[in-house]
Amino acid sequence: MASATARAAGPGFQLPFPCGETWVGSSGSYAHTGNEIDFNGSANDGDGDLGRTVVAAAAGTVVISAYQTGNGYGNLIKIRHSDGSTTLYAHLNKRMVAAGATVAQGQQIGEVGKSSAKYKVAAHLHYEQRSSSGSIVPAVFNGATFKYPGQKVTSNNCGGGSAPSKPSQPSKPAGSSNPYSAEQVCGAGYKAIDSASLGSYGRVVLMYSAATGKNCVVTLRANGTGKAKVSAYLEVKGKSRQTDSGSFQYYAGPVSAAAARTCVKWGGSIESARYDSPFGHCG
Repeated sequence: MASATARAAGPGFQLPFPCGETWVGSSGSYAHTGNEIDFNGSANDGDGDLGRTVVAAAAGTVVISAYQTGNGYGNLIKIRHSDGSTTLYAHLNKRMVAAGATVAQGQQIGEVGKSSAKYKVAAHLHYEQRSSSGSIVPAVFNGATFKYPGQKVTSNNCGGGSAPSKPSQPSKPAGSSNPYSAEQVCGAGYKAIDSASLGSYGRVVLMYSAATGKNCVVTLRANGTGKAKVSAYLEVKGKSRQTDSGSFQYYAGPVSAAAARTCVKWGGSIESARYDSPFGHCG
């Protein structure tokens, strides 16, 4: 079995939730064999997490996106990463990527749910990290091994992750145009409803999913030359602003929130260029 340090140096796993969110992980389920983790927003929150965003822990290729019955996983997504290891995300309420899709670290892939044909469960995310041989191994987040049997963890999955090139295509050289679109970053079901130019630096895009009633904001650099200071934010009227910012190569975000029939303020920046919207898109 590879050491936790060696595995952390590979794909660079982060928590499978948006940047800044805090979750409680537990390996105490009767169905567990040791290294699986069930995540909830608090220790005992019933179905309070139903529909919350699940993101890719590391860049990779989706090898399974299906509803499974006999094993109890329900809606399951499995992603293979650059070193041959895999991550599993189970009991999902909704799957937002299909098998064969290439995903970036931090990209939304689904929603927390309670789907299972074998077990009656409250809404939570069942998560596994597996070695290239298929063994379930101790999970590593942000370079640190999860403290079994339980730990409260804050996500550092803050965007800017790069997805691997498809096997038939060469890697894009530094300085090439940005290979990511707002649709790729926010995930399936989102459509662009507004955008603003940040000059030669790039643009910030507001997306909306009619299926979920959620908005999503991503700030895209025009190219991938080195890294730059990039930010994206979304503020639903009456609620606190959510922001993703840092030194990123391609994008900041996704920042998403439920905003059906509610006004939103959104914007972002790349280096010295900035856009801030008024409250709008209230439908």
